[in-house]
Amino acid sequence: MSVEGNQTAKRLVPNNVLIAKRKAKGWSRLRAARELERAGLQRGLRVPDADAIEKAVYRHETGRTACRDQLYIELYCLVYDATPHELFGDVEPTTPAADTFGLRSHKFVCAYIGADQAADLVKRGMVEQTEPLCGLDSYANSGVPVDGECRLYTWPFGVAILHLCEEMRFPGIANLATWRRRSYIQNLDWASGYLSGLNGNPVEASYVLSLYWLHSPMWSGPDLETAARIMSTPRVLLERDSEESESSLGHAELVERSLFAEGFDHSEIIPFGLKGISAGYASWSGVVYCPLAPRRALAEDELVTTELATQAMWAYCQHINGQIEQGRDPDVPDPYGWRFLRGVRSRLTNARPQETGQHRSMRTAILDTSGLIGHLTQAIDILRETSEG
Repeated sequence: MSVEGNQTAKRLVPNNVLIAKRKAKGWSRLRAARELERAGLQRGLRVPDADAIEKAVYRHETGRTACRDQLYIELYCLVYDATPHELFGDVEPTTPAADTFGLRSHKFVCAYIGADQAADLVKRGMVEQTEPLCGLDSYANSGVPVDGECRLYTWPFGVAILHLCEEMRFPGIANLATWRRRSYIQNLDWASGYLSGLNGNPVEASYVLSLYWLHSPMWSGPDLETAARIMSTPRVLLERDSEESESSLGHAELVERSLFAEGFDHSEIIPFGLKGISAGYASWSGVVYCPLAPRRALAEDELVTTELATQAMWAYCQHINGQIEQGRDPDVPDPYGWRFLRGVRSRLTNARPQETGQHRSMRTAILDTSGLIGHLTQAIDILRETSEG
């Protein structure tokens, strides 16, 4: 063998994942080739014959050829029930472009109900204690009567959050933006009525924050990143104070196409995805996360838990600062004064010993874009000043 041949042999890196997947099924390469051929024909794809596929399997497994053919990537994923990233470390999805995208919309509808009302809900058994969320004692009830999945969370310092989870599909981000605007108004009205009815006291839900878990994107590569950035600030597609109509949707669709053509970014959008693993962006308006490699990406409940804790503290600080703006000294429950807030700020901002880098990046992005740390610092200073005065 020539020197060049030796060097080539040394550079070969077998794809041990493909080999292990095949051997786990007890298949020879010929049997694997026949299974790939069968899967392709069932999908209506034009595939080579089994002999040609067997040679390709040999080259892919031994590393003599990198698997870049979209047909083979799709066939391997079908037969081995795996993702492209699992088998090849590829970033790009290999399925044909879809005409819609699918996501789970997590809406956090926030309100301050007061510590007494929160305690009364616990006493009446309407909410039960859950595992602490980011170190905050919390209570929850999943029996909220509404379309979709909804849980009521309360905290002993007087905040309530209705967490509404909806499975949605849209043909474009413009449709998401218009649905979001319309549904926010409906969600706030419904939440205010629901929370007011729990104790018979008037409650006004103050805002909605959205987290989108993008599980079925219709884009890939740079377009996926652009889409995620637009989805984190969907209001950018809408005219200010525009009404719901076909013309407003049509205008939003034109803006969407323009932003994809020109590229879209904003200095206040913070990325927290990891190349090849996920696409993630946070902004003042919301959070978007697309797990490209689900087994290596963040789990959905990690983002939900972080948002619940963040919005619970944001609503509490909003209540404190609102009292100051009305010219009153803030009135807060004794256990939840400035020392409590100082402890919360430390728990939210300082990394935990077992925390992953992905989780830390996500947590930091959400905290930075929410403005919560500034809120906490201001509330701590105000409560400390009034308590010592």
